Parts: sequence; structure tokens; C-alpha cells
Amino acid sequence: MRRIIALAALATLLALAALWWSGGFNALAHWAAGQQRGFQNSIASGLRATRGGDTAAFWTVLLASFAYGVVHAAGPGHGKIVIGGYGLARAVPVLRLSLIALAASLGQAVTAVVLVYAGFLLLGLGREALVGVTEDIMAPASYGAIALIGLWLIWRGLRHARQDRSAHSGEVCSHCGHAHGPSLAQVQRAGRLRDALLLIGGIAIRPCTGALFVLVITWHMGIGGVGILGAFAMALGTGLITIATGLAATGLRAGVLGGLAGSPRLAPAAAVAELTAGLVVVTLAGGLLLRAL
Repeated sequence: MRRIIALAALATLLALAALWWSGGFNALAHWAAGQQRGFQNSIASGLRATRGGDTAAFWTVLLASFAYGVVHAAGPGHGKIVIGGYGLARAVPVLRLSLIALAASLGQAVTAVVLVYAGFLLLGLGREALVGVTEDIMAPASYGAIALIGLWLIWRGLRHARQDRSAHSGEVCSHCGHAHGPSLAQVQRAGRLRDALLLIGGIAIRPCTGALFVLVITWHMGIGGVGILGAFAMALGTGLITIATGLAATGLRAGVLGGLAGSPRLAPAAAVAELTAGLVVVTLAGGLLLRAL
């Protein structure tokens, strides 16, 4: 079963690599942008009908917003990079990684709401200024933060590769009667919350432009509550794809390393996985950062 999961995940990653080298990601991005414009038009029409009291249109807006989030996440994106890289680098329970991915996506909606309402109420910014803040400041900050996460994974991989296993065995020294370092389980428990906060923060810094679009329109229409719900519906759609990416990466790791359980090769292989994931995250996030600057 592990071998089947690993082969399926490997095939997915190879397909993604082929898309990257062949320019397929650009074509996918153009397709996603076209689909997003279509959903934006549907959302705008639904919002006008919602303001007129059409209850059915309200649910249409939420559904179209969710679909927008799914299509938006189908293109190259920073959330999938960091969640997938972390799932490949670390032995993370599936549920925990899924919750991190979901929290990060919802965090993007929170950032969008805060940005729009703070911009309107406190700073008097317009839509173009808000988008400018997102693309010129918040997007590079997010990509930079994710590149730092990749460097952090590389550093941890190098440290684990050089680390003497006996130094972190957690066993009591036969000479002095004390443990010279924390056990591996203790180290992992201490880093869980920190890791989650780093991942969520790095993704949530940059709000979705589609959420900004909905929030700005509904603000001017006087139905801001609908816009907020629409932004979170988009976040759920984005989170669905991000979670799927994390599950694929986790499945690949489990399939590759699962067969090494109890083997002395497990620790070096895990360090290589962490190094590889860090390099991938740094490369992709660095590319996004250079493109945004």
C-alpha cells in the first residue's frame, strides 16, 4: 500500500515538474486567470441581485466564490509550495497538516478583510491602492517569508545530517547518570506550534486578490457582510487544493521512507528529504519573489 501511495505521489510530482519545464504552468496560470474572470463576473451579477433581495443569488455568490478559490489555487501559488514542501520534509500527521493548510487559507481571508476595512475606514484608500499594497508590499513579503522557511528547512536538514544520533537519543548516560540532550520526541513536540505559526503566517500575509474584489464591491453596495462571507468561501476553496497538495507530499514521504523503518538508513534519508524540500521551496519562492519585485 505504501508503495502504491508513493508511486501515485511521485507520478503527480513528475507531472508537475514536466509542466514546469515545458511552460505548462504559464498556460495553467492563463487558464486559471480566465476562469477567475468568469467567476468574478458571476459574483458581481449575483451581488447585484443579492442587494435587490434575491436569496437564491446570495447562495450563488457563495458557491461562485468557493469555485473561484478552487480555480485560483489550481494555478501556481505560494500556499501549495510551502505546505507541500513541509509535508515532504517533515513527518507530519495528515490531520495536523490539513488543519495548518486550512488555517493558512482562512488566514488569507482574515488578512483581506482587515486590509480592506482598515484601508477604507482608517486610511481612505481606494481599490487600486489596496491592490497595489497587496501586490507591491504584501506579496513580496509573503514570498520572502516562504523563501526563509525553505532556508530554515535546508538548515534543519543539514543539522540532522551531521547530528550524532546518540546526542539526541534521550538515553541516560552510563557515566554521569544524566541525559545530554532532549529526545527526538521532545524536540518534535517543542517545534510543532512554532512550525505551524511559521507556515500559517508565511501564507496568510498575502491576501487573495479575488477576496479584495468581493470585499470592495460589497462595501460600496452596502452589503459588507456578504462580502466577508464570500471571502471566506474563497478561502475554503483555496484550502481544499492546498490540503490536497499537502496530502500528496505526505503520501510520497510515507511511501519512500516507510520501507526504511528501523533501518539505520532512515535518519540520513529523512535528512535528504528535508534538504530536498527546502531547496524546492527556496527555488520556487525565490522565483515568485523575483517576479514580484
